[in-house]
Amino acid sequence: MANNTRARRKVRLSRALGLALTPKAEKYMERRPYGPGQHGRARKKQDSDYAVRLREKQRLRAQYGIREAQMTRAFEEAKRTAGQTGENLVALLEMRLDALVLRAGFARTIAQARQLVVHRHILVNGQRVDRPSYRVAEGQLIHVHERSEKMGPFQIAAAGAHRDVLPAVPAYLDVKLEALQAKLVRKPKRSEVPVTCEENLVVEYYAR
Repeated sequence: MANNTRARRKVRLSRALGLALTPKAEKYMERRPYGPGQHGRARKKQDSDYAVRLREKQRLRAQYGIREAQMTRAFEEAKRTAGQTGENLVALLEMRLDALVLRAGFARTIAQARQLVVHRHILVNGQRVDRPSYRVAEGQLIHVHERSEKMGPFQIAAAGAHRDVLPAVPAYLDVKLEALQAKLVRKPKRSEVPVTCEENLVVEYYAR
């Protein structure tokens, strides 16, 4: 029951943001490509500039499944880093362990990726890491604990079963899916990160 409730919430949030956050939400939105609620089909008045920036921030946050405080900390770090703040922000979020577990194809959704990390199935350079927010460094190897490899979800992942719903593996990851291993070879470039976001609007939201 709890899983169904969470799934319904994800579908509703996806429709509100106009962005499929899970494979189930994507199928649902194909049938109902409009917002939730009884007024979902109605023509809406034009959003204010603030509303547009807020929604873009919410869209980015939802794709990584993070709390507002985590998003704010990432933005502050991105602002202190040399380069474009928006591009830095996306790169920092993408280097989270749970995000890379998802990109590698070990999980089907960001929520499942986070669960795998929290339950201590994932190692980084041979060390267990149970923090989804852990920042993976360039050159570090992400892999599944040998005692977890034979579990059903990992056997399914190793067979490539999630590839039908995930984007192609980005160039900043070197993935050996059958071995349940992935290496972050370099910092992600914004053009390679498979998230839907106008990051400049997110920067404007926080800079207001």
